[in-house]
Amino acid sequence: MMMNDPIGDMLTRIRNAQMRGKSTVSTPASKLRAWVLDVLVSEGYIRGFERTKTDNGQGELVISLKYFEGVPVIREVKRVSKPGRRVYMSVKEIPSVRNGLGISIVSTPKGVMSDANARAANVGGEVLCTVF
Repeated sequence: MMMNDPIGDMLTRIRNAQMRGKSTVSTPASKLRAWVLDVLVSEGYIRGFERTKTDNGQGELVISLKYFEGVPVIREVKRVSKPGRRVYMSVKEIPSVRNGLGISIVSTPKGVMSDANARAANVGGEVLCTVF
């Protein structure tokens, strides 16, 4: 199976698992995916994640989803920058999601971070997705 958008795939897996009320979901491992998950953990959208190996030696990330009173903490997750259309923004252009209730995840020269951290570090970059 050819994968063109690994981040989009991971976000869709999270979305689908939450609709089913699952506590964990797994996705193939990659550095970029792990960095995006680091931001989701630090911002409190997921419990955490751990690296495991499948039988064929391929790395896998097992994501622990977070619920509040039975409702998924992540209400909405949208892919902004896609393989066919990359979206780059300077630090001044990075939008606030739902008046600061949500976050944008930005891939900057200083690493993958939330929109607030990107503003604090005064760097722009590729807006990977928004989470609310």
